[in-house]
Amino acid sequence: MIAMWEQIRANRRKSVSLFVGMGIILCLLGFVAGWALTGAGPSGGLAGVVIALVVFFILTLISRFGGSSILLATTGAKKVDHNVHPQLYNVVEEMALAAGHPMPKVYIMNEDAPNAFATGRKPENFAIAVTAGLLARLNRDELQGVVAHEMSHIANRDVSYMTYAGVALGAVTLISHFFLRSLWFTGGSRRYRSSDSGGGQAQIVFIIAALVLAILGPILAQLLYFAISRKREYLADASAARLTRYPEGLASALEKIAGSTQELKAANKVTAPMFIINPLKQKGMAASNLSSTHPPIDKRVAILRAMGGAGYDSYQQAFSTVTGNAAPLPASALSESAPVSQRAAFVATSSSAAPLQGQEPPPIPQDETPQAHGFGGGRSLAEERGSTKRAVNDIFLRANNYAFVLCDCGVKIKVPPNFPKPRFQCPRCGTQHRTPSSQFRVA
Repeated sequence: MIAMWEQIRANRRKSVSLFVGMGIILCLLGFVAGWALTGAGPSGGLAGVVIALVVFFILTLISRFGGSSILLATTGAKKVDHNVHPQLYNVVEEMALAAGHPMPKVYIMNEDAPNAFATGRKPENFAIAVTAGLLARLNRDELQGVVAHEMSHIANRDVSYMTYAGVALGAVTLISHFFLRSLWFTGGSRRYRSSDSGGGQAQIVFIIAALVLAILGPILAQLLYFAISRKREYLADASAARLTRYPEGLASALEKIAGSTQELKAANKVTAPMFIINPLKQKGMAASNLSSTHPPIDKRVAILRAMGGAGYDSYQQAFSTVTGNAAPLPASALSESAPVSQRAAFVATSSSAAPLQGQEPPPIPQDETPQAHGFGGGRSLAEERGSTKRAVNDIFLRANNYAFVLCDCGVKIKVPPNFPKPRFQCPRCGTQHRTPSSQFRVA
């Protein structure tokens, strides 16, 4: 079991520290914004604090009772079972058992960019979501490494911590934007021009203070948020290596994800820290700064490949060798009684082939008759990219309950859910096929 209680307690302490720090920033911002916008002195400032706390409270309630559902909905993720992608489901089951954790829900996002994230506040709503692009590009070892990394975040309660941290950051950002827009649209400077000299000067001071805090507040909150979140990525990498006993799987997966030039359309500043690799920071693998939610990818890969074993002690030693610093691992993780050896690699196969092996039909046109065409074995770069694109499309169509029918002539046909006719014709040979009972909808 990888869920280290020392780390869970540490995450809770970090959450408290983070909330205190962001709470101070939030209250200060609310106070000076209320004073500056109302011109009512301390009473206006207190009103601003109350409004800021109410916003924070509402966002916390939304996050607590529906944060995971909202995040999954905004990314367009579809819940899947074993029938949609057996390999993905099996890998998640394996890693849940290895971590000693209940099976999380499994989701697939209709995104060509390879990436993944975990979310949830308690065991019954924990979920792991991967993109169709990830499934189309990674082999089983690499997929296992990514799933193990996300399972580690769940087991160590990182996802709960990051959800609440995101709420606090969102509240600070929201109040900041509200003040700046209000100042712009209401012409805040007009208030102090019509006031007496002393009051006008005080108003100017608070407007300037509010402007500075409105600009710097979100930045300071982000730095605090990101500095803590980077440490959890190292721990999740170490835990994933121990779960899979094959660090190279995660290392290779990180390289493929970071090397992708595809845009993750579902990602934004709020959701980006949840992904295994920040989808907004993929210009250069070594790019990292104070505003980055993740450590440099090349450093994470180098640490994993420097491991002599698969245990936390091996990760600690590799981390020290690569960075010259001690790994941010809790003492409980380093007190293992026996070293963990690495296993051999699985036979290299594409994970996208798991539910689709030998079945790569093209997209279905938007009409009432399913159509398809055959597939060749081309080896050109364009054809390989086309094959990957089709695989991405196939995976997500399966997640949306499309059925796949293979004609004797070699044509693969996709049948949309609730297809309105009992039979359809192969576009190549004219063979009549019966619509699968699960797809047929009686008109």
